[in-house]
Amino acid sequence: MARRVFLVEDLRGMRALLADLFATIGGLEIVDACTTEAEARLWLDEHPGAWDLAIIDLVLAEGSGMGVIPQARRRAGPGAKVVVFSGYASPGIRAHCLSLGADAVFEKSETAQFIGWLGGDLRGEPRP
Repeated sequence: MARRVFLVEDLRGMRALLADLFATIGGLEIVDACTTEAEARLWLDEHPGAWDLAIIDLVLAEGSGMGVIPQARRRAGPGAKVVVFSGYASPGIRAHCLSLGADAVFEKSETAQFIGWLGGDLRGEPRP
């Protein structure tokens, strides 16, 4: 069964790129995508447990992914992961995202590490 992905990303090109990446990796299916903090928070409230992996960008069309992380953590079902994938993941931002409840944080330039993490998550490998 595919892992259900909830994607919070405002750039259409990045959403398409991630969809292509997931199709290549296999085992990942986007169940919905939102472009603003308000849309994402509402979707999480209306669909608790309807996803296994939330992938959240920090800079959105309106609002910030920082406001989505704790909401996703509260609405996560058993075993669900919350991951930040952003172009703004400095060490301080990374630490703050982890303190808000993210399981992992990747800079968009760390695509290889992100793909490796996704593959390990699909194989059920434990995470530090």
